[in-house]
Amino acid sequence: MNAFVGMPSFPKASSKSVSDAQLRHNLRKATHTIRAKRALVVDEQPDWAALRSAGAAIKDRTLRHLDVYLERLEEAVTAAGGTVHWAADAAEANRIVTGLVKATGETEVVKVKSMATQEIDLNSALEAEGITAYETDLAELIVQLGDDWPSHILVPAIHRNRAEIREIFLSKMAAWGRPAPADLKDDPRALADAARLHLRERFLSARVGISGANFAVAETGTLVVLESEGNGRMCLTLPETLISVVGIEKIVPTWQDLEVFMQLLPRSSTGERMNPYTSMWTGATEGQTFHLVLLDNGRTSVLADEVGRQALRCIRCSACLNVCPVYERAGGHAYGSVYPGPIGAILTPQLKGMAGPLEESLPYASTLCGACYDVCPVAINIPEVLLDLRSKVVTRGHHGQRLAMGAARRVLDSPRWLAVAQNSAGRLRHWTPRRLPGPLSAWSDTRDVPRPPKESFRQWWATR
Repeated sequence: MNAFVGMPSFPKASSKSVSDAQLRHNLRKATHTIRAKRALVVDEQPDWAALRSAGAAIKDRTLRHLDVYLERLEEAVTAAGGTVHWAADAAEANRIVTGLVKATGETEVVKVKSMATQEIDLNSALEAEGITAYETDLAELIVQLGDDWPSHILVPAIHRNRAEIREIFLSKMAAWGRPAPADLKDDPRALADAARLHLRERFLSARVGISGANFAVAETGTLVVLESEGNGRMCLTLPETLISVVGIEKIVPTWQDLEVFMQLLPRSSTGERMNPYTSMWTGATEGQTFHLVLLDNGRTSVLADEVGRQALRCIRCSACLNVCPVYERAGGHAYGSVYPGPIGAILTPQLKGMAGPLEESLPYASTLCGACYDVCPVAINIPEVLLDLRSKVVTRGHHGQRLAMGAARRVLDSPRWLAVAQNSAGRLRHWTPRRLPGPLSAWSDTRDVPRPPKESFRQWWATR
């Protein structure tokens, strides 16, 4: 998450995006398309509720015995010829991966989409050691060529439209390898063809590949990657050295458990019954060296939180983003993390702590409407975690909110003071300001200040 270091609070970071009509159009069109596809394939699954409960139960059971399953995974991967490395934080993970790449003597690597490597900002660490990382997922390629940040878990370039992508390909692709055709059109087929030819050279020349994984099966040491383009399979199979960086929460105990998530994830993410490409590998294969880097980076701290630990159930499907009214208007960059949307609002503050203005503001980046909870395939109660994090923000010293809540409690606890406040508000309603003074302006800067009613409900009822 180092790429987002120094980000302002969520309200400030989102102020630009909410006024960008083109961005909001792109986000609305894309998220509504994906959510409609998801609803269709979920509705045709009669036991969806049971699958959802099973997914949550498996994840909770795995997290309760995470140490046991991680050791089982290490034994299985080692027995299959792979090498397991343990990374406590981003710096250690970057040091391990950089060292492994340098040991091969290579200065270029290809990467398949991996949120864990984005979380630790691996590309920057490799660049500092003179190693160039080439993203091979189409959306990640667009983000890299555009010198941009991902803004969605499933579609990192969701904030870009076709015309913008065409301009990026024409202006930046040549500096990274095979240039885009001079007569490139902005239709999807032409853009995909340009990316395919550009990436083909990388796949055929790369000696080192770096990946993440959607799941790691403890009983056999098998890693699983689900994708739609086939680029991941090229990245996983062609290089002589494969390095996979995987968060410790991605583990599932058995293949029987994996079966549940293979039904939940494709439907919740891409709105498909099954992803076009599902790659599975166990340890080292003939002609290839395999390294597995198991990443903590704050996850054990999240695990220790009784309420917040449910965030570790997340299977990165992005269903919560596609139904969130806040994400639809603010976009992904405002969350200051590779984990945007509702899941990012609860995961980022827990992984990074709430010492900064961004992390302190993220628990408030939600309407608490509960739509994210309704669509979550592993039943993460995001509103519950958001409220728990808000209480921690206040307890740590959010003075403005603490004073406001204290004053509200005194008024609402006293019928006499409540009547006085309502009468005063009714008499002064014509002087309602458009912007509240002092610290309260932070609230009214993004909302309309409602005009109080002429009379309270009690006054109206007394006249009936």
